[in-house]
Amino acid sequence: MSGSPDPSRRSETARRAILAAALDLAGKLGYAKLSIEGIAHAAGVGKQTIYRWWPSKGSLLFDAFLTLAGEGEAAALPDTGDLAADLKLVLHATITELTDPRYDRPMRALHTEIVHDPALAADYASRLDGPMRELKKARLRSAQEAGELATDLDLDVAVDLLFGPVLNRWLQHTGPLTPDYADRVVDTALRGLRP
Repeated sequence: MSGSPDPSRRSETARRAILAAALDLAGKLGYAKLSIEGIAHAAGVGKQTIYRWWPSKGSLLFDAFLTLAGEGEAAALPDTGDLAADLKLVLHATITELTDPRYDRPMRALHTEIVHDPALAADYASRLDGPMRELKKARLRSAQEAGELATDLDLDVAVDLLFGPVLNRWLQHTGPLTPDYADRVVDTALRGLRP
């Protein structure tokens, strides 16, 4: 057994420290004051290390969230046979995540950056939004097959109707974001989507 350090372990340790520092500082300082230099200092690495792995602070923050969420670990939405209950469960969990004080500011910053950075928007679409949309559509497709939803339903529009209001209310602060609100969204949307 050699006493020399393993460079891959060192790299993974540095990567995790950078991702944790990015989330922590974004929450404390806000996105506008977040800097690569500050992240590097907090993580105990050189800023060239960060620039070697990420093209922008937006892409770094996005990777931090994916790591937090467990990228590649997305599972199918629950399918208990009760579509309304399953959707409410997922939306309740979404609200818990969106309103977590540790992540609210960084997530808002990330959403803003996605609007302004086409490369980041494409990365977000391919690595998070697209796969999650497919999982949501798969659950709705299962409900169609069970006769719970109209067979000619546009699944993309149905996903927007069910999940869009929660994200919109969170982004725009148009009202309280509560489990009760999520329940009303599901009940209202399903009245229009059933056969």
